Amino acid sequence: MADFFNTPGGIAIIILAQVLAVVAFVMISLLFLVYGDRKIWAAVQMRRGPNVVGVYGLLQSVADALKYVVKEVVIPAGADRTVFILAPLTSFVLAMIAWAVIPFNDGWVLSDINVAILYVFAVSSLEVYGVIMGGWASNSKYPFLGSLRSAAQMISYEVSIGLIIIGLIISTGSMNFGHIVEAQDGRFGFFSWYWLPHFPMVFLFFISALAETNRPPFDLPEAESELVAGYQVEYSATPFLLFMAGEYIAIFLMCALTTLLFFGGWLSPIPGLPDGVLWMVAKMAFFFSLFAMVKAITPRYRYDQLMRLGWKVFLPFSLAWVVFVAFAAKFDWFWGAFARWSVGG
Repeated sequence: MADFFNTPGGIAIIILAQVLAVVAFVMISLLFLVYGDRKIWAAVQMRRGPNVVGVYGLLQSVADALKYVVKEVVIPAGADRTVFILAPLTSFVLAMIAWAVIPFNDGWVLSDINVAILYVFAVSSLEVYGVIMGGWASNSKYPFLGSLRSAAQMISYEVSIGLIIIGLIISTGSMNFGHIVEAQDGRFGFFSWYWLPHFPMVFLFFISALAETNRPPFDLPEAESELVAGYQVEYSATPFLLFMAGEYIAIFLMCALTTLLFFGGWLSPIPGLPDGVLWMVAKMAFFFSLFAMVKAITPRYRYDQLMRLGWKVFLPFSLAWVVFVAFAAKFDWFWGAFARWSVGG
C-alpha cells in the first residue's frame, strides 16, 4: 500500500484528498462565518439574530443555502447568458483557489511555493473580473455602474495592500508564508510577531482588506441605498449564492493573511505553550469577528471619500513605510526587528 502512494496514481489521490480537506474546511467555516456575522450584527442592534433553525440557530445558514439552491435561476432576457453564469463561478473559484498556498500549521499547506504572496496577490487581483462580468452581462445600467465602482475600488486598495506586503517581504527576505511565520518565532512570543515593528501597517492592511472585499463601510458596489445592490441586482438563486460565498471566502482569506503576516500564524502567543493549527484558526476567527463588528458599528463612506482615502492617504503612507523598512533592514535599526533573514530567509 505504501508503494502505491509513491506512484502517479497514489500521489494524485493524496493531492485530491488534501484539496478536498481544504475545501471542506473553508466551506464548513463559511456556514459558521455567516452565522457569526449575523449574530454579532444582531447583538450590536440588541436583537436575537438567527435562533430558530437548529440549536441556537446554528443551522440557519444551511437552510438559507438550501433555499437558494432549490430556487429557479432567472436570467434577464437581454443578458449575455454565458457571461452571466460564468461571473459568479469566476468569483467563487478564484476566491477558493487562493487557499492553495495558505499554511495552517508547519508543513500543512497544499502548495509550499516560494512565491506564495505573489500567487495570492495575482489571484485576488483577478477576482474583480467576476464582478465586472456580472455587471456587464446583466445588460442593465445599475449593475454596470456597480461593477465599475467595484473595479475602481478594488484596484485602488490592492496598491496599498501590495506596498504593505512589500515591507514584510523586506523584513523576512522571503515570499513564502511559512518563512514569514518562522521569522516571527522568537523568545518573546506575542511581542516577537510583526504587528509590533510594522504596527501602523496593521491598521492600513485591515482597512484595505475591508475595501478589497467590499465590506462595510466600503460596500459601495452593492450599497442598497445607492445602487439597488449594485452588480448583483439581476442575480438570484444559486448564482447569487456563489457571489455571496465568494465574498465571504475572500473575507476569510484576508483574516488568514492578517494572521500569517502580522500575528504569527500558528505560533503560540505565550512562550512555552505548543504551537499548532488551533492557534491559526482561533486568530482567523478573531479577525473575522472584527470584520463583523466594523460592519455593525460604522457608517458607510461616500465614494469620493473612499477613493481619497486610498490614493491620498494609504498610498503615500504605505510607500513611505516601504522606504523606512528598507533603510531599517539595511542598517539594522531597532535591534534587527526589521531584518530577520537569518530566521525566515
